[in-house]
Amino acid sequence: MSQKNETTTLVAAFLITAGLLGGGIWFLSQQANLNLGNLFPTGEQKRESASESNNAVQQPNRPQYDTFAQVQAVPSGSFGYGGSTTWAPIRGAVDPAIQTVWPSFNLRYTSPTAGSPGSSTGIRMLLDGQVAFSQSSRPLKSQEYEQAEQRGFALREIPVALEGIAIAVHPDLSLPGITFNQLKDIYTGNITNWSQVGGPNLPITAYSRRIEAGGTVEFFVENVLANGQFGSAVKFLPTTTQALRAVSNDPGGLYYASAPEVVPQCTVKSLPLGKTAGAFIPPYQPPMVPLSQCPGQRNQLNNPAFRSGEYPITRSLFVIIKANGAAEQKAGEAYADLLLSQQGQDLIVKAGFVKIR
Repeated sequence: MSQKNETTTLVAAFLITAGLLGGGIWFLSQQANLNLGNLFPTGEQKRESASESNNAVQQPNRPQYDTFAQVQAVPSGSFGYGGSTTWAPIRGAVDPAIQTVWPSFNLRYTSPTAGSPGSSTGIRMLLDGQVAFSQSSRPLKSQEYEQAEQRGFALREIPVALEGIAIAVHPDLSLPGITFNQLKDIYTGNITNWSQVGGPNLPITAYSRRIEAGGTVEFFVENVLANGQFGSAVKFLPTTTQALRAVSNDPGGLYYASAPEVVPQCTVKSLPLGKTAGAFIPPYQPPMVPLSQCPGQRNQLNNPAFRSGEYPITRSLFVIIKANGAAEQKAGEAYADLLLSQQGQDLIVKAGFVKIR
C-alpha cells in the first residue's frame, strides 16, 4: 500500500473513532442530565409544582393498598414529623390506627422550637434535619426545592387528601353568598361594607391570621389575593379559635379557614361562594342545618363539590418527603402509602376531608 493511501486510511479511522467517542460522551451526558432531573426538579418543574391550580385534584404516583397491614416497606423506629395545623384531625384519626397495626413504626408530632406550628415551619424543620417528614396544606415553593438542593438532597410532595376553604360569617348576616372576586376585594380593602355585595348596610370586619402563621394563609394570599397585600383594615388574630370567636361576636365579621374547622361550628355560619354572581356553592351539604339545631345536628361538608372543583377554593394536602435514600425517606413514603390505602382514605373522610383515591 502506498504511503498516501496509508495516510488517508489513518485519517479516516481517526475521524470515525472521534465521532464514536463524541457520540458516546453526548449520550452519557444526556443520560446524566435525565437522571439528575429525576432527582432534582428543573426550574420549570418547580414552578409547575408550586403553582398547581387550587381546584386541580393531583393524583399520587404511589402503590395502592386496601389495608394498613398490606403496606410494604414500613420501617421500624421512632420518627418525628411536623407541619400544618390543618392536619390535626387527620393525625387524630389516622395515627392511632397506624400504631395499632404497625406498633414498631413509632410516630410523634414535633412542634417547632421557634415560631408557630404550620406548613412552612414544618418544611423548614425538614430542611434543617429536625423531622423525618412533614405535613403541608400547600405545595412546595421553588425556594424550598432550591434549599434542599443546596443541602444535597431533594424534596418531594405526595398529595393524600383534598379539602375546601370555608368562609365564616356571623349567624345573623343575611346574604346568599359572595363571589371569589368579591372575597378578594374584601381582603384587599376595595370592598368595606356588606351593602356593596348585596347585604345589609353594615361595615365589614375581615379577620385573618398572619401570613407567617401557616399554609392556609399562604395559600389564601397566593390563590385568592393573587399574591396581593392584605388591606390595612384587616384584623389579625393568632389562631382560628380566636378568629371564629371574634366573628361570632361581630355582626359584620368574616374569616376563612379549613372547611372542617368552620362548617360544623355552632356559633358561626358558612357563606356560599361562587365563581360568578348568583352561582353560589355552599361548603356544606344543602340544605343548611339551622344553627339552632346545633350541636344535636351539625352541617356536613360538601365533599362532592370540593372533589369536582365546583366549589371555588379547594386545595390538596401533602406529605413532604426528604428524598435522600435514608430512613427519613422510607418513613415519609410509608406514611404517605398508609394514608393512600383504602383504610387510610376512609379515615381521612371520617376526619372531615376528601379522599383522592
